[in-house]
Amino acid sequence: MLTVSGLSAHYGSSQALFDVNLTLEAGRVITLLGRNGMGKTTTINAIMGLVPPSGGEIRFDGQVLNGMAAFRIANLGLGLVPEGRQVFPNLTVKENLIATASNHLKQSEPWTLARVLDMFPELESRLGSMGNLLSGGEQQMLAIARALMTNPKLLILDEATEGLAPLVRRRIWEALAKIRATGLSILIVDKNLHDLLKLADTHVVIQRGRTVWNGSSEALMADAELRATHLGM
Repeated sequence: MLTVSGLSAHYGSSQALFDVNLTLEAGRVITLLGRNGMGKTTTINAIMGLVPPSGGEIRFDGQVLNGMAAFRIANLGLGLVPEGRQVFPNLTVKENLIATASNHLKQSEPWTLARVLDMFPELESRLGSMGNLLSGGEQQMLAIARALMTNPKLLILDEATEGLAPLVRRRIWEALAKIRATGLSILIVDKNLHDLLKLADTHVVIQRGRTVWNGSSEALMADAELRATHLGM
């Protein structure tokens, strides 16, 4: 479904990515791992068309994404849950959910308002609340639900549980497991390796803008030196 080959990217004259490679098959879950500042968010932004690649290739469902506008990439079926949630602060929860809702890809079992509220019942009593009045956990649930309402083929989450209380993090991981069970492909960045190992099929480790390792959860758990060197664990 998604192939990133030899990806490089710059912010002005500063190069952030040098050689990032990953492959995600349909219906699978893949993680991007690495210490802070290693290029994970830049990789996601390049995939979404928010940072123009300066080299390499990004291909989704057979189409090359390089040079494509961000809204066109989203319309191909990529749904982003950005770092920091970025809900619309001056819209209500319901307005956040329906503002970008669509099913132009004609998904057979689409995500609807009722379906996302069933996934996140905490939001139902908050439908009339403004986005900026929600707790951090509620905002993260809203950000995930909003992305699902676009009915994507691939859900991308950047720092899925950052800054959340333990009970809220558990709710997010439970929801992601249910989302995965629907067959939706997921690309995820997070620091909680324990939960990522249970959720994902494949892990990609990035060091200073380069892919330095990829493999299964079992292989990652077996390589203590790798975790200590690149993940600080």
